[in-house]
Amino acid sequence: MSAHHKKVSDIDEKTIEINKSTLWAKLPMIGAALAVVGFLVGFFAPGPGGVFAEDEHLWHAKQWTAYLNAFMFALSLGFGGLIFVIIQHLVRANWSIVVRRLAENAMFTLPFVALAGLPLLIGDTGQAVFEWMHVEEMVHDPMLQAKAAYLNKSAFGARYGLFLGLWGILSLLFWKWSRDQDKAKTTEAADALSYKQRFLAPIALIAFAMSMTFGAFDFMMSLDPHWFSTIFGVYYFAGIALTFHAFLVIVCFFLQRSGMLKGVVTPEHYHDLGKFMFGFTVFWTYIGFSQYFLIWYANIPEETGWFQYRAHGQWLSLSLLLIFGRFILPFFLLLRRGWKRNPNYLVWMAFFVVGMQFVDMFWLIQPPFAHHAASAAAKAGSPEVAEYFHTSITLTGADVGFFIGFTGLFLALFGWSLTTSKLVAIKDPRLEESLNHENF
Repeated sequence: MSAHHKKVSDIDEKTIEINKSTLWAKLPMIGAALAVVGFLVGFFAPGPGGVFAEDEHLWHAKQWTAYLNAFMFALSLGFGGLIFVIIQHLVRANWSIVVRRLAENAMFTLPFVALAGLPLLIGDTGQAVFEWMHVEEMVHDPMLQAKAAYLNKSAFGARYGLFLGLWGILSLLFWKWSRDQDKAKTTEAADALSYKQRFLAPIALIAFAMSMTFGAFDFMMSLDPHWFSTIFGVYYFAGIALTFHAFLVIVCFFLQRSGMLKGVVTPEHYHDLGKFMFGFTVFWTYIGFSQYFLIWYANIPEETGWFQYRAHGQWLSLSLLLIFGRFILPFFLLLRRGWKRNPNYLVWMAFFVVGMQFVDMFWLIQPPFAHHAASAAAKAGSPEVAEYFHTSITLTGADVGFFIGFTGLFLALFGWSLTTSKLVAIKDPRLEESLNHENF
């Protein structure tokens, strides 16, 4: 047991508010600047030349594929905040109360970042990314014809509108009720707001699971409309959960380095975050291997092709990087109890895990573009170009620019939310239990 039982009254107000003299107070402006610069680079960076200089449509497709890649990465952080908050309320977790407000701030970004998917429904942008949006492809492809009732622009737009509504309502309700609790005048009023969030949690969990899964189907799995996996949504969720616990480690660590959350977030909380990082590393691997093994065993051409064009040249190297960087290294480097309780060590692992989430998104989204480009080149009688796309990864200014842009957009929204409330849900009735949380 701890030598000193902490009380809520022991918390120094300065440790749970953003210090105006730190960079945290400037995070909204820093994020906004990164967003402007990143999107300018993404949209206006020159093509790498070669075949891209000769084919304007190909460069257009590459740019919007890079846009989608960064969009799904930023969206995963907002998703992580929402599911973290939902689960903590659902199971009435005590340990996480001191970090839950940070998750709520990340959750706040979700509906706003999600709006960035709108360009994919406007004009010919979607056609540059999604093969099934080409009418001529639908007409001559029996499999696409069979999926036409689901894979069409009107249905895509209707589902996307539903997703935006659900994500906005859930995120902003939890966000608002938590902040309202800080202003509660009585214990009964604070309890009532906790009850509201617990009541909404199971409904929100179902809504989140369905919308996130179908969102993953629409924005990523449909990039290769001939391929299908019933556990693709679970795969995306596993990466979201893994990445978000790592994100919380990073935020807690640097807030404490700036003098905040001291004595509030302890090695016990880092230990739990580290355990979840380890656990979801194993879960992600289990889902990823299950998906691969079942497809390999069934050996159905429509399914195996998805892995085939990730198994050549530099794409194979990227696949191996994912195996080692997403499972083998984190598994062993997060194994020991002492390492998970050491913030100075754990934060480096957290950065690595978040970085691998972007690699994972790249691995999911970029190969279909390369595959379609190679197929088009082969049909046009350009075997050298086809071979290039079949075996080579093309990293362009658009990839870098949109990554910076969407990261900046997320940080601007996260930073604004962070600076407009306390860092901890100070009126939560069970905050004291979280302050004194211990692992045994």
